[in-house]
Amino acid sequence: MASVHTSEESANDVQTIVAESAVQQLLDALDDADCRAILDATREQALTVKEVSEAHDLPLSTTYRKLDLLTEAGLLEERTRIRQSGKHANEYARLVDDVVISLGPRGETEVRVSQRKSPEQAVSFISVIGD
Repeated sequence: MASVHTSEESANDVQTIVAESAVQQLLDALDDADCRAILDATREQALTVKEVSEAHDLPLSTTYRKLDLLTEAGLLEERTRIRQSGKHANEYARLVDDVVISLGPRGETEVRVSQRKSPEQAVSFISVIGD
């Protein structure tokens, strides 16, 4: 079970991932080379499934699976790209600036996820496993 941990200097900007399964989902996504490449590709702009597939030479079925994994882990956000033609497409935008995984002095694993800064909020998630 993951435990609650907050940072003293920025407690108002910190939310905690409590469920170990959520942390595992995040780690599974980051362990996948294709997922990391997709995160890199969406660093500057949101991409459609087709754009991701073509950029990384992935079959569409694999691309959908990877995007689902990243979305469920909270690393990407699915939204709609509005087109004048009326044929709207789903696009995927990166939600995080960085993820830091570290080991504490007692062997606990700490996962820090810094959300992208938006006008509405800037949030960091911290989870400590193995206290």
